[in-house]
Amino acid sequence: MITLQQAAEVLQAQVVSGENLLNREVKTACGSDMMSDVLAYAKEKAILLTGLLNIQVVRTADVSDVAAIVFVRDKHPEQEVLRAAKAKDIPVLYTKCTMFEACGRLYGLGIRGCTAKDAERV
Repeated sequence: MITLQQAAEVLQAQVVSGENLLNREVKTACGSDMMSDVLAYAKEKAILLTGLLNIQVVRTADVSDVAAIVFVRDKHPEQEVLRAAKAKDIPVLYTKCTMFEACGRLYGLGIRGCTAKDAERV
């Protein structure tokens, strides 16, 4: 398990909100722009990596109990999305990494994703 701080460092990410929550532990990561996949496969305390910028990202993150949202490809959502994440105590980070690279970097730290096979066992 790693902390959000360690994830932020390896992703060379900018912390937009939730700086006080970077000591949260992270067990898994989920990289997707399809929030239905996040709902189906994300596990508690996961980092959500996405390029999707709408409010559904925050709603999905909240329901899935993710540890943080990382917007990939240096994408920046509207202020409404950032306010919603802050209200739910969900840290938001930006990285210039692509989704593929960000997932690879986290994998290198020992973070794994949830597979369809894992979800069937739950």
